[in-house]
Amino acid sequence: MNFKEFESTDKLRGGYYTPDYLSDFILRWIKNINPKKILEPSCGDGIFLKSIENHIKGCDVTALELLKKEAAKARKLENVTKSNKYNVMSDDFLDWALPKIKKDESSFDAVVGNPPFIRYQYLPQEFQINSECIFKLKRCKFTKHTNSWVPFLISSISLLRAGGRLGMVIPSEIMHVMHARSLREYLEKECKRILIIDPEELWFEDTLQGAIIIFAEKKLNPLEPSTGLIVERVRGREFLKKDPERLFPKKSSKYRKDLDQKWMRALISKECDDLLIQLSNSKKIRKFVEIASVDVGIVTGANKFFLVNNEIVENNKLHEYAHPMFGRSDHCPGIIYNNLQHKKNEKSSKPTNFLFFKDSSVERKPNVKKYINKGVSENLHTRYKCRIREPWYTVPSVYKTKIGMLKRCHDAPRLILNEMGAYTTDTAYRIKSLKISSENLVYAFINPLTSLCAEIEGRHYGGGVLELVPSEIEEMLIPVLPENSISKDDLGRLNDLVQTQKMKKVLEEQSNKVLSKAGITKKEQLILLENWDSLRLRRQRVSA
Repeated sequence: MNFKEFESTDKLRGGYYTPDYLSDFILRWIKNINPKKILEPSCGDGIFLKSIENHIKGCDVTALELLKKEAAKARKLENVTKSNKYNVMSDDFLDWALPKIKKDESSFDAVVGNPPFIRYQYLPQEFQINSECIFKLKRCKFTKHTNSWVPFLISSISLLRAGGRLGMVIPSEIMHVMHARSLREYLEKECKRILIIDPEELWFEDTLQGAIIIFAEKKLNPLEPSTGLIVERVRGREFLKKDPERLFPKKSSKYRKDLDQKWMRALISKECDDLLIQLSNSKKIRKFVEIASVDVGIVTGANKFFLVNNEIVENNKLHEYAHPMFGRSDHCPGIIYNNLQHKKNEKSSKPTNFLFFKDSSVERKPNVKKYINKGVSENLHTRYKCRIREPWYTVPSVYKTKIGMLKRCHDAPRLILNEMGAYTTDTAYRIKSLKISSENLVYAFINPLTSLCAEIEGRHYGGGVLELVPSEIEEMLIPVLPENSISKDDLGRLNDLVQTQKMKKVLEEQSNKVLSKAGITKKEQLILLENWDSLRLRRQRVSA
């Protein structure tokens, strides 16, 4: 969890301003409907207002900006313009929009802008209340994991007239994060067509947050059929020379519908999408939930206290309470966690021990009492997960499984055969194979099909690390290999391969060994591999 006091000022106010070449591009599309009323819900210092001035004449522009200092900069345009009428207000957009949404007002021809990117937990209480009201009014499922840009978009679409257009710069996470699911569903219901401009580079130099442009045209009436969603991948600035309207073909196989919760499937080829549907019905392919269970690892609430290296165990004479553990990618670079890997971790002073204090009786020993008191002096007992326990140092749900899986990965997820019988923290999941051997499951998991599913089902944030939660893992497809078809030598070779080769090379080799046994042809294997690689590279995009 990130805490508010550790975040930058820009991040807390969502202050990442749009380059003028992007705002100009958006206004070129808006211009085509000859708008008479435009809304800019978060105008900052006025970059979108300047683009409106450059491209549109004879328009009434309503703009809002919470920060008075920034609103004053934008308001200067009111005194020099001869083309449009501007009304710049220093006000909170959601607070301003709520009464209008309650009255079902929808009078704007267009909405443009770059809404703030602020986590719900960082919003002042009145903003949080307004956000929840917006979701409720539009019958969208609310979650406290949401971000400020989500209710901004819901409100913006609501305030558009029938046939109106929205053009905004928003986080690329709209494609996959669970907290934007209700927004995606709302957009699909309300809009005739949606276009995502998806760059290979980062547009904002001071943040790792990927951003996209969304173009959305509202339906003329609720019964009008939807064309669907189209994603245009772009590199550099060449796309700026194109007419935005031409990016909406009248008929194209690029349009996608029925994306089922997430929009990531719109990023793979139609050929690949059809193949995934076909494979999901194969008897040799199963959803992960059908063959294995997933549970979070041990939640300590204070990892630095409970997860320690040998030196701390030795100095405090805690050997009786120390148990082997792993929880990070550098703890296990392969697919097997055994005594050899554990010794390597110990040698490099990694925290290889989980301290388990079963109950308050441990305090009878002076050395343990001293160590616990040290934790109290650091106020560890006041942390949420610790203070709800009695005593605070007794960690619940302590058990181990034959398979572990790290919560996050760089290239592709992998299961880890826990030969050491080590514990795992909440940075990893505890996996139980239900219908096949653990060895079989660990081996079969590494293949292009399952890795592609991870990219589609998972989510990523700044820095491009892939993260999966249990419900997403359960949806992943995995080939089921015949029992006794995987030997100890096979596992050993794969373990070495994962540690010494790039993941693309590993998946190429595993494709032939695993997917062929599931009846997937060479051509189909290549389709899966290429689409996995495309999504991986997109996730790991770098600044231009």
